[in-house]
Amino acid sequence: MQGKVAALLVVIALLIGSGGTYAAFALFQDEPSSSEQSLKQNSGSDIASEELQKINKTYELITDRYVSDVNQKDLLDGAIKGMIDTLEDPYSVYMDPETAEQFSQSLGSSFEGIGAEVSMEDGRVTIVSPYKDSPAEKAGLRPNDKIMTIDGESTEGLDLYDAVLKIRGEKGTVVNLGVLRPGVSEVMEVKVTRDEIPIETVYAKTIEENGKTIGVLQVTSFSENTAESFSKELKKLEDQGIDGLVLDVRNNPGGLLNVVSDMSEELIPNDKPYVQIEDRQGEKQSSVSSLEEKKDYPIVGLIDRGSASAAEILAGALKEAGGYDLVGETSFGKGTVQTTVDLGDGSNIKLTMYKWLTPDGNWIHKEGIEPTVKAEQPAYFYVNPLSAEKTLEYDQNNEQVESAQVMLKGLGFEPGRTDGYYSDKTTTAVKAFQRSNDLTVSGKIDEKTAQKLQENIVDSIRNPENDVQLETAVELLTK
Repeated sequence: MQGKVAALLVVIALLIGSGGTYAAFALFQDEPSSSEQSLKQNSGSDIASEELQKINKTYELITDRYVSDVNQKDLLDGAIKGMIDTLEDPYSVYMDPETAEQFSQSLGSSFEGIGAEVSMEDGRVTIVSPYKDSPAEKAGLRPNDKIMTIDGESTEGLDLYDAVLKIRGEKGTVVNLGVLRPGVSEVMEVKVTRDEIPIETVYAKTIEENGKTIGVLQVTSFSENTAESFSKELKKLEDQGIDGLVLDVRNNPGGLLNVVSDMSEELIPNDKPYVQIEDRQGEKQSSVSSLEEKKDYPIVGLIDRGSASAAEILAGALKEAGGYDLVGETSFGKGTVQTTVDLGDGSNIKLTMYKWLTPDGNWIHKEGIEPTVKAEQPAYFYVNPLSAEKTLEYDQNNEQVESAQVMLKGLGFEPGRTDGYYSDKTTTAVKAFQRSNDLTVSGKIDEKTAQKLQENIVDSIRNPENDVQLETAVELLTK
């Protein structure tokens, strides 16, 4: 607060994912006057010196006269956080040096935690998307789940990255999350066993259907090496002579802008820009591919409610610039770009500075991208996890019973109803499930039965034969 602005290296990075990784360039501010002039130009108005003096006076008053000693660093951090909080923007945050250092560890080849991208929505830590095969996905966490408690402590008023550090932890340890899911009235307890989360982002395979070979490229996030991996895997598929390509960005929370740009260069023809970036003055910069013609095979994109940010940029480019079909569900809806500014002491501010627009100029923020072909997975793909604490039995009526009924039905054990009432037929279905899984046949859903139900549901969800959205995409390509 006091003193002059020294030579300050400000490292700026465009962030597209809600957690994101970095693509940086440097801007030097050498003189105090040039720093102030930059602020004036960006804000469009002079910063009154008396207002800055008021902040300085408050700082001096508290440090010199407050009844108790205060930590000056905490005071300054609090002032910065306060300014950021007034923006009411879940994607603009301040990270102190310790938080920034631990956060940067997750940008490497692997990290230990639960494997989920999160943001702050309505003052609560909210799941954007779990990573593929992560502990979060296995535990049943879904996009838009709000984390109300972490190990019994409320997340209300908690800074996003402080919450992330509480959720992360050593491999093999367990974190208990109190989760409130849209459409569910009760907070669910979800136990997640932390693990090592590898940053593998591109998965390739082929599907033989109706005499045609369809390549499938799943991209789980846009990290530093994703474009290179994507290019290699795409060439391998093309060398096999594929007749069509499914580009799967479901549950992809986003990542680096330059990476999704590199990938768009390989797929999107130069008839339209594949993305537009708009600043606060409304000035736009368009990115146009150098690709002159479409690929000689058709492409279908796969999206869902967990496809966010950079994944939506690619989906929008496929739909509006490429003219390709999108299969699945309406995407998450994140249409802003964050810039990370290093404050010189290891701390940084991640600030929303831009909007991104689709090729046709649409801003999809909080709206998402609509698929051209809507396709939902079977009901059990969306089922709420079961709490193992309370036994479920005949004549109960609650949301946990409803979840169990949806699971039983999805596994082929007809419960008679899926409205949450534990009927005679539900009891019969539970007994049949218990017999087929070598469990004690009681007709009640105890801890072991609940655990087995969830394990079987996860196996069914991972079985590609049950993936209705992928089947729909392949069908479009093999007509």
